[in-house]
Amino acid sequence: MPGFWHGCIWMQIDGIGRFVPCDARDGEEWDRLRDFCARWGLAAFSRDPFIGGHVTGSAFVLSPDGRSVLLTHQAKLDRWLQLGGHCDGIADARFVAMKEAYEESGLARIALLSPDVFDVDIHEIPPRGTEPAHLHYDVRFLMRAEAGELSASAESKALAWVPLDRLRDFTQAESVLRMARRIKAGA
Repeated sequence: MPGFWHGCIWMQIDGIGRFVPCDARDGEEWDRLRDFCARWGLAAFSRDPFIGGHVTGSAFVLSPDGRSVLLTHQAKLDRWLQLGGHCDGIADARFVAMKEAYEESGLARIALLSPDVFDVDIHEIPPRGTEPAHLHYDVRFLMRAEAGELSASAESKALAWVPLDRLRDFTQAESVLRMARRIKAGA
């Protein structure tokens, strides 16, 4: 039932994982993600332009001391965001989030802090070239990096360890700020 908040009940979606909503917004996003995956099956993890969106996997990577988060200055969108990317047919959002974290950061060791989904955010991506506007059903996982040298990928203008209390200096993206609030609240 779209819009129904499930309280503190774990919910599972194949290829996505388990999630417990923190509030009504979380419950609504999870319901939309569940409905999208149920409707499109494995195609939900592809870049099929005819279904209006696709699942993506993202990593909210904390510094070794847990006080900063790794952001990328994403070249296409010209915005500071968490690491992540398209599933490209891989029906495992957690695996994709880990893969993207390694590829986009150049770090050698990143640990998944929980196998469960940390956050879900559904947002519109504007049209670009021949690609129409579409939705990203972004599934986010919480990770922690070990010390190491950063190396930005070609998709990034820069990488930065941003203290959680200074995130607003880099981004006004509510979805990124929400994840930082969850960290501070001990979620």
